[in-house]
Amino acid sequence: MNCIKTITDEDFGLKSVKLNNPRTRKGARGIVKRNDGKIALLFKSNMNEYKLPGGGIDENEDPKDAFKREVLEETGCIVTIEKELGTIIENKSLDNFTQTSYLYVGRVTEDKKRLNLTKREKEEGAQLIWVIPNKALELIKKSMNNIQESKYENVYHSRFIILRDQTILEYYLEEK
Repeated sequence: MNCIKTITDEDFGLKSVKLNNPRTRKGARGIVKRNDGKIALLFKSNMNEYKLPGGGIDENEDPKDAFKREVLEETGCIVTIEKELGTIIENKSLDNFTQTSYLYVGRVTEDKKRLNLTKREKEEGAQLIWVIPNKALELIKKSMNNIQESKYENVYHSRFIILRDQTILEYYLEEK
């Protein structure tokens, strides 16, 4: 997969420091669309954050399988993957952390209408919304200036998440 962007501290006006044997994580995330053209967003009301569905890849899990699993947990939907978009790398040098996200577009084939949110997601006020892609981009961009930290996530990390998801959505919209 091609890397569509590497996000660094410089993207936020911060000076990066050299990563030294950083902690790493792999994730799978992306666009989940319904036949009516709307896409899924998770709104974390306690943080004022809008984000795309997705999450961490378990050990020995295929990224595509992780995407489908995360989508089912966070949206209650079964999807077929229509497209691989690429990857995004997040180098959070102030935390000595690197994350690589594998990006997909999935079409909903069945809505089970049952979310399986984590305790953390529930405490952050996560709720599923469906919006047209341009509105999703507007909401994600608005998050950057209104983000609040939670007991799980500080604003530094949240800004990377928001810019990552903004980049994914912009890339998706350019390709359409």
